[in-house]
Amino acid sequence: MNLVQHSNRRSRGGAELRTARLWSSARAVNPRRRTWLLAGAALFAGAFLLAVADSGQQAPMGSPDRPYLLPEANRPLDANQRMIMQDQQQKKANFEAVNVERKKQLSDDSVRLLKLANELKTEVDKTDKDTLSISVIRKADEIERLAHVVKEKMKLTVGAN
Repeated sequence: MNLVQHSNRRSRGGAELRTARLWSSARAVNPRRRTWLLAGAALFAGAFLLAVADSGQQAPMGSPDRPYLLPEANRPLDANQRMIMQDQQQKKANFEAVNVERKKQLSDDSVRLLKLANELKTEVDKTDKDTLSISVIRKADEIERLAHVVKEKMKLTVGAN
């Protein structure tokens, strides 16, 4: 070996030695530094995930005065849909009318029931404790029938749906 080759080998060996030291120092990171690096990476990943999740939940852009409506909500009703809507409105009006009539009948029947009950009480007070007249029995039957009718009308509900 001549002198030039020996000096090249030495210089290459020195470079290889320096490179080996750099790699070994890079692999042997201080445990404190490793903890900070992991914490920073976790913080960055969390911020990234929050930013992605938040961008998916934003409402479409529009003015606050006019909310964004889908095109289906803005289109006019066709003839069938208008007929269905009119039928529903008519049924609702009929239900309301029937309910008003039912309430009026209940009120009238209740007044009549109260009147008959008062009449029965006065007739029973007039009679002896051992005798009942035919008119008292008929009046009691009429009160019973009317009370049954009132009870059935109160059970009857003409629905809103």
